[in-house]
Amino acid sequence: MVLITKKEIEELDGIHGKSCISIFIPTHQAGEEVLQREDVQQLKSQLKEVKNKLEKEEMGPKEIDRLVAPIQELIDNRKFWRYQSDGLAIFCSDGFFKKFTLPIHFESYNYVANGFYLKPLFPMFTGDGTFYVLSLELEDVKLYRQTRHSITKVFIDDLIPSRMEERVGYDYKPDSLQYKSGADAQGRAIYHGHAEADRDRKSEIADYFRAIDKGLMTFLKDDKIPMVVASQDYLFSIYKKVSSYKHLLENHISCNLSDTDKVLLHKLAWNEVAPIFDREREEKLELFKEHDGSGRTSSDIGQVLPAALDGKIDTLFVENGADIWGVYDPEKRHVRIDQEFLPSSVSLLNKAAIRTFLNGGKVYLLENDDMPNPHSKVNALYRY
Repeated sequence: MVLITKKEIEELDGIHGKSCISIFIPTHQAGEEVLQREDVQQLKSQLKEVKNKLEKEEMGPKEIDRLVAPIQELIDNRKFWRYQSDGLAIFCSDGFFKKFTLPIHFESYNYVANGFYLKPLFPMFTGDGTFYVLSLELEDVKLYRQTRHSITKVFIDDLIPSRMEERVGYDYKPDSLQYKSGADAQGRAIYHGHAEADRDRKSEIADYFRAIDKGLMTFLKDDKIPMVVASQDYLFSIYKKVSSYKHLLENHISCNLSDTDKVLLHKLAWNEVAPIFDREREEKLELFKEHDGSGRTSSDIGQVLPAALDGKIDTLFVENGADIWGVYDPEKRHVRIDQEFLPSSVSLLNKAAIRTFLNGGKVYLLENDDMPNPHSKVNALYRY
């Protein structure tokens, strides 16, 4: 799995050409869909539509085949399809090709214009929430990257000790309340009592967790994504004291991991973090409603798009699955709206979303009923 960054959004937005192809499809990590190669069929179907669009642009068969060759190679790459997440995003133009296997569900969609279509990517940065779950046991540690709709294991085996024994040595006996720790001057064995044994055991666990934290921080670095721990209560109380990750949640998922499968873990984890992601969106929705009509909001794409380009938008709400087609003239700062997609048209919502995001604003894709002003496909809350 490759995660997309703001820098890569900037790179994709900087690519322009006669025919920039964007394709989104839902994918599967396992199951009958993988066995039946349904994901491959989805991409074949989207590619067929793309070729039809290119033909309408009067592009010849050889030129089309050359342009889409990287996509065709991907279709034929059986190994690639064994390692999918929830969605695949593909961007292809003359001399440029990039793909992203992402933990987000996409509706099948393709777009051919003079720039790439990036709007479906923005839930990766807001709304649906990306967070970590640390599954913590003394004999097994796993890290998952999750969203509201997906859970993907992150490979950390080369960063941390995988078992307690690797950190504290093979004399460690986790089930013993009393254990040998040395001998006196006469050579008689000395055994710890319950309290001392418990203190030593907690100390060894803390050392183990420090080693885990140190390894994780080489991966997390300056990450600001929330992390929730799934563990037994006593383990979390120790881990919380040694963790140096600034975005570790105070609460944890209290469970016996041997009795908790990945599907249940995903559900329990989302219940813990959902309020964090919902809170900011709800606050922005309330601000829009509070200031609607005051000049600090707009639901007119003719006003919203220039404001997005100028970096004036704090939060942009865009109707999911919707589009407004047209052309923007930067010299006249004029927006032409087309009633249907024309050869000269682009997605004005896509352009507004990209510029809002790159200028530091938030972009939320919402269903029509959730839009603050559901009578428009775009609602903007301006900065103060």
